[in-house]
Amino acid sequence: MFDNYVLSDKGFKNVEVNGEVIGYEMRTRITYYRGIPLSMIQDIQLEIDGEEVPREKIKFSPDGENYFTLDEMWTVTTYKWEYGVEGIVFVEQPGGLAEGPHEITLTQGVRVSYIPVPFFGTNTKVLEI
Repeated sequence: MFDNYVLSDKGFKNVEVNGEVIGYEMRTRITYYRGIPLSMIQDIQLEIDGEEVPREKIKFSPDGENYFTLDEMWTVTTYKWEYGVEGIVFVEQPGGLAEGPHEITLTQGVRVSYIPVPFFGTNTKVLEI
């Protein structure tokens, strides 16, 4: 529905904790016209430079404070991802990504009550760390 808005141009960076790079993150916008509980996010799929990222390495945060695995999100009804708020997709990868440009393809699927099947939005961009 909003494919062109799936990937934000800002916020693509390596994540450092206690001086150690533990992974990388990017920002995404919801592919729907209103907010939804995390339990209604069907899936988040990610490719970096043509390689698929395993789903067990992906976590999502609707607010930058609380992170959930993709499997956990199916049960999370107390957190809502609001329209217009950029969520954070974090990938656990020791050492992160090399500095420079990377081609990112992010696919996001959501379920809503009045559409019988999930719908997906995909966006590909080259962003630089």
